[in-house]
Parts: sequence; structure tokens; C-alpha cells
Amino acid sequence: MFRRITASIAGLLFVGNIYAAGIDETIDKAVKPASDFIEKYVFYPIPLPGDNAMPLVLCFLIFAAVYCTIYFGFPNIRYFKHAISTLRGKYKNIESIKHPIYTSSLVNIVDEDIVDTIRDESVQGEVSHFQALSSALSGTIGLGNIAGVAIAIAIGGPGATVWMIISGFLGMSSKFTECTLGTKYRDIGPDGTVYGGPMYYLSKGLAEKGYKTIGKILAVVFAIFCVGGSLGGGNMFQSNQSAAIVKDIFKLDSGNTGFFIGIFLAILTGVVIIGGIKRIGSVAEKIVPFMCGIYIIAGLVVIGINYSYVPAAFGAIFEGALSAQSIAGGVIGVLIAGFRRAAFSNEAGVGSAAIAHSAVRTRYPASEGIVALLEPFIDTIIVCTMTALIIVISNTNHHFLEYGSGTGLNGVALTSAAFETTLPGFSYILALAVFLFAFSTMISWSYYGLQAWLYLFGRTKSNELSYKVIFLIFVVIGGSIQLNSVIGISDSMILAMVFPNLIGLLVLSPVVKEEVSRYLAAIKMLLGGKSDGQPNRT
Repeated sequence: MFRRITASIAGLLFVGNIYAAGIDETIDKAVKPASDFIEKYVFYPIPLPGDNAMPLVLCFLIFAAVYCTIYFGFPNIRYFKHAISTLRGKYKNIESIKHPIYTSSLVNIVDEDIVDTIRDESVQGEVSHFQALSSALSGTIGLGNIAGVAIAIAIGGPGATVWMIISGFLGMSSKFTECTLGTKYRDIGPDGTVYGGPMYYLSKGLAEKGYKTIGKILAVVFAIFCVGGSLGGGNMFQSNQSAAIVKDIFKLDSGNTGFFIGIFLAILTGVVIIGGIKRIGSVAEKIVPFMCGIYIIAGLVVIGINYSYVPAAFGAIFEGALSAQSIAGGVIGVLIAGFRRAAFSNEAGVGSAAIAHSAVRTRYPASEGIVALLEPFIDTIIVCTMTALIIVISNTNHHFLEYGSGTGLNGVALTSAAFETTLPGFSYILALAVFLFAFSTMISWSYYGLQAWLYLFGRTKSNELSYKVIFLIFVVIGGSIQLNSVIGISDSMILAMVFPNLIGLLVLSPVVKEEVSRYLAAIKMLLGGKSDGQPNRT
């Protein structure tokens, strides 16, 4: 397989020079009608006070996050410490607890098994809890944390930071719900390969509730959007932005520079994705801590050097969240800016992370759901908040941005400028961070797209190879062209995944409660009757 993929990539070198000036225009023209159609409905504006409007998809995400938070009794608080303990391996012996019986279970009299959980009897899966979390984080921690936060601050001012934090906090509950379901309804192939994600809990879970046809339709719709999103926002956009920042930092003007950067990224990506989720998890567990470590350490250095500006920055953040008269749209406008960028960043409610988390080695789906709630905390509450704080501190000191003006520095350039005010030359480190963020996002989204592709077309080696080759070709294309409507449609398709996914979360939330009860009962047995400080009910 490796030779065939390498040959496909090498073949692209031969046709590298066919990229004429009009290819961007041709691609734009081809996808624009579909882009406009999807965007029209995904981002349909819901009128709000003060001449504001919130995209329909954002309303769905907020509603589902609030619902999951209340329905499960604030799992983002109750299970936070437990999630960390699970990652540390405190409950690794729980897989030996075979029969935690809860009230609603039916028991098979012959072998004293729980009928509802027979298919979960063996500890199946491909990666550890930490690797599953790292794989999912590598798909969300990326340009949204660097460029997306800068956009939110530029548009909504410092107050957008508070709403990003609130969105991340609520998103922890959505992530907990969807990743529990992803693990529960996964399929295990004869060779031990895991197939999971919303496609499976929509089709199988809704069938259990008597909605077989609807579930199947929603699963197919989700899978189609997931494939489209993986090739666009999860691939071409990442490749494109990597090429852009490398060209900008090193002042590379060659017309073929982006193409060869794309080739380089495609080769790196191909080496990883041919190994499947095991290799992706292995690479992600090394890259994610490394790239987050570099970024957080640099951020702490900036904050430490500018410690005298920290109180003023926090004052501006909290004041701006509640009284933003100077920002277009006022408080509601700031709220929308914060929630929107956080939603793009952590993808809670989108369902993508459930695909990665479903590959975990466990017999207790709720254990992975609890671990998964750490994802928005790390992605949004820590990394995004640090980026926002650095931008606000630097602007308090140097005044290079007028909040809410929509002019001047924006995106990656704004974040880079904020770091450069304290750490001259940091733009080179930021370029490395962007490259690593983009690379890790691509390897995770290749797995998401592959799972959706195999669901649609069948689990065959030829289908697997065809998707991987297509994905790698799109890496090269992304680095070579200017993206306009392509990004519009790919972002829309990623967020369109929200609609079928959230239907599944709402309908199947009682199933998650049962899984949590079963898991906590097993924990209690493991600890000799103690509940480890966690309630035995949800």
C-alpha cells in the first residue's frame, strides 16, 4: 500500500507545472453553487436584539450543549477530576469487572451475563484513552486556536474571550455525550479494526428507538458531510495555510512553492495515515503535547514579562463581555463572536471527535465519554484563552488593534504580532506551530473522512486505498491554489454535520445515562464499594 500511495504522490510531481493561473477560478466556479446552497441553510441568520443575527447552526450547538449540561447534571464539573484520574491509569483494572448490573439490565440466566452488553464483553479497541484523546485533540487544536481567536478578538473585542470560555465549558458536556455514544455503538471488524462515529450511533441507536429508516438517512447524510469536510477544512485549508505562512516567513515568491510544500506535507501525512488509527494515535500522543507545550510555554513567557498589564487585560475582558457599547452589536455581538469562534475551534457537537474516541480500548463507553470532556477544556478554555489574553495584553501595551473596527491586522498575522511585541523572532516558532497544528489536524481528519467513506462505500482495502490517495492529492491541491468558495463549502459541510449528529444526541441521551450508571457501578466495585466521590446516579 505504501508503494502505491508513494507512486501516486510522485506522479503528481510530473503534472506539477500544469497548474495554470486559472485553476483557482475554475475550481471556484465549479463549487460555488454548492457552496452558496449549503452556506445559505447552515448559516441561516436567526434575528436577535440590536440588529444582530446568530447562525442557525450556532443556535443548535448552544441548545444541545446547555441541554446535555443540565440533563447529565453538569458532567463538565462532576467528572472532571475523574477524567484526569482515568488518563493517569487509576482505573485501568476496571476492565476485569465483568458484571456491574444495574436495574434496567436483563440478565442471561445461562451464563449470568447482561444481555444488553454482551457485545461489549471483550476489551476491544485499537488505542489507549490518552491516544484517543490526543488523536481527537490533534483534529481540533490548530489554526482555530491561533487565527480563529484573533478574529474573535478583532471583531468582538476582549469580551469575546469570556464567551469562548463559556462555550468551551458547555461544549464539554456535548463532547462527553457524543463520545460515549460513539464508543457504545461502534463496530469491531474480524481483524479487530474499529469502525465508529455518529454514522453508527445514528443508524443503530435510532433503530433501537424505532426510527430505523430515519437513522439510516441521517447516518448517510452525516457521512457525506464528513467526507466533504475532511477534504476541505480538514485538509486543503490546513495545507493552504501552512504553505502561506512558510512563504510569508521565508519570503518565498516562487509560483511552485505552494505545490512543493503540499508535496512535502502529503508525503509526511501519507507515512502516518497508512498505519491507520494506531499510528495516528501514536504520532498524535507525541505531537499534541509537544506543540501545545511550545505554545503554552511561549505564552506564559509573554504573560510573565508583561505581568504588570495582566490586571488591566482581565479588566478589559470581563468589562467587554458585559458592556461592549464600543463594539458593533454590543454585548450580543460580542457573545456571537465568542461562541462562533469557539464552536469552530473545539467542534463540540459536530460529532467528528466521536470517530477518534470510538477506537479506544475499553468495555465501558462512558469511560471514554468522561475522558473526552477534557478536549474542549484543553482546546478552548486553556489554549484559546491564552491566545486571547496575549493579544489583549500586547494591545494594551502597544495599541496595534482597534477592537471591532474590522481593519488592520487579523488572523495569524494578529497573533504573530502579539507574540513579536515581547518575543522578537517568534514568527519563526509560530510558523512551526502552525505547520504542526495543520499536520496533526490533517492526520486526524484523514481518519474521520476514511471512516465516513468506508461507511458509504464498504469496508474494502481498495476503498480504503482510494480514499487515502484522494486525500493526499487534495493535500497537494490545497497547498497550490488560493481557496475561496472551496473553504466556504468545506467549513459549511463540517458544521452541517451538527444537524444529524445533534438529533442523535438528543434522542439517545437516556442511553448515555444508562452507560454512565453501569460504569460508575463498576468503579464502585473496583474500589471495594467506594464511589470515588462520584454519585452513583446521573
